[in-house]
Amino acid sequence: MFRWVLYPIGKTFLFFFLLLFGPVKVRGRGNVPRSGGLLVAANHRSDCDPAVVGHALPRPTYFMAKEELFRVPVLGPIIRAFRAFPVKRGTPDRAAIRRAVELLKHGECVVMFPEGQLSEDGNLQPILPGALLIARMAAVPVVCCGLRGTERIIPFGRVLPRPALGGVSASFGEPRTLTGVGESDALGWIAAEFLRLSGQSEEHRRTQDAVK
Repeated sequence: MFRWVLYPIGKTFLFFFLLLFGPVKVRGRGNVPRSGGLLVAANHRSDCDPAVVGHALPRPTYFMAKEELFRVPVLGPIIRAFRAFPVKRGTPDRAAIRRAVELLKHGECVVMFPEGQLSEDGNLQPILPGALLIARMAAVPVVCCGLRGTERIIPFGRVLPRPALGGVSASFGEPRTLTGVGESDALGWIAAEFLRLSGQSEEHRRTQDAVK
């Protein structure tokens, strides 16, 4: 039902929605494996980030989403239908971790936002270890997705979208298996990928140059 009906409908809707409110440039789509278990980690700048990642990915996926969303009338049933599952924030959610690992071991793609919450100013927040734990337990590669400008569509604290008129992109890095990589090195790699792919490392260098 999902793969043959809901998924094509959802992709078509997102294409036209993001064409109107974006547009969104997608880079590095060829880096995403088309089959096999895959964990996609993305930075979190806007409430529209899941829609942008879903639009950019070349394969069906599951999303880890904060449990509060599933209690919202209308929205909750919709995101469940499109294969989101709840995760409790602020505490290790063993049920959500087990669900993600199970899906990954069955060859599915799972998307998560390892900052754990929305960034108020778009700047990268500390990377929580949940993504690393899940990737190691499932023994699957990780692809980082750097989002840029999504807050132009839905700014922090707003609900309704507005036209961004450009400047929005989703960029995928190359997959990497983190089994055997130390925690600090693995989390540092994810953070560096987010900065690079979202253009924040470039923005940071420009700011530093301006200060000098």
